[in-house]
Amino acid sequence: MKIVAISDTHGLHRSIEIPGGDLLIHAGDLTHHGTLDDVREFNDFLGTLPHPHKIVIAGNHDFCFESDRKTCDEILTNCIYLQDQEVTIDGVKFYGSPWQPWFYDWAFNLERGPEIRAKWDQIPEGTDVLITHGPPFGIGDLTARGDQAGCQDLLEMVEGIKPKVHIFGHIHEGYGVTSNGVTTFINASSCDHLYQPVNPPVVYEYNE
Repeated sequence: MKIVAISDTHGLHRSIEIPGGDLLIHAGDLTHHGTLDDVREFNDFLGTLPHPHKIVIAGNHDFCFESDRKTCDEILTNCIYLQDQEVTIDGVKFYGSPWQPWFYDWAFNLERGPEIRAKWDQIPEGTDVLITHGPPFGIGDLTARGDQAGCQDLLEMVEGIKPKVHIFGHIHEGYGVTSNGVTTFINASSCDHLYQPVNPPVVYEYNE
């Protein structure tokens, strides 16, 4: 399965050259201001792409998904939207969640500790590909100011569940791929820290 991963496109998705594949994953911040019109335009864009399967989660810019989930679900006809949910495609189990530690009072913010841990506790055992908006602590989470913005509780959950792949974004400066020998971590942020869509999609060949 050829997975094409993008994230943090902030409404600039038409400026990104997206290669073909079996599955497109967008790990949140598909909009810049989180309006329903932004979501409609994004859905139209998805309809032009050839990937047989598309999975999308929301991020901290995507306010309308938090305030009006039902309408956003109705708009997104060209993908599978996951919000603390799982889906199995060709035998591969995907789980998507939009939450991240408190970040300037944006969308899908939760306090570190028990509040956000409760969300990560919902991730099922046997998840093959985990999609979150925010990164785990210490992996693709270093900001331009030198802060590590990732979530320690998420890291502990990933280390316990051991997905084959963990795809995220949120921290644009952390773009890239790394591995702990068990899980491949992909920060797929398409925009850099200046909100320019300069980072190419990450292509990952998923093999059982």
